[in-house]
Amino acid sequence: VQLVESGGGTAQAGGSLRLSCKVSGFDIWEYCLAWFRQVPGKEREEVAFIDGDGVTNYAGSVKGRFTFSQDNAQKTLFLQMDSLKPEDTAMYYCAAECAPDEAGGFRYWGQGTQVTVS
Repeated sequence: VQLVESGGGTAQAGGSLRLSCKVSGFDIWEYCLAWFRQVPGKEREEVAFIDGDGVTNYAGSVKGRFTFSQDNAQKTLFLQMDSLKPEDTAMYYCAAECAPDEAGGFRYWGQGTQVTVS
């Protein structure tokens, strides 16, 4: 199983970025999925979560600005980030398959992609 993020970069405040997470090794529609972010020195924060029934939840700090979607045929997750703020600056990670006994609560993680908002 492999998760590979892309799409990070630098954006101006008020701008947009779209992150992608390509999954290989299993069918994503069977599992819960999530995007996290982490700033050095701070705890990892769950940004958005999709459960096995397709219900999406967002952190209060991004609700109304970020949209989590998935393309099951392409086995790809997306995080559309609009109205970006400097406080959105972080390393963003995708995660798959809920696993309460695993670190962070997910079994599989991507390597991360940096988002910087100035």
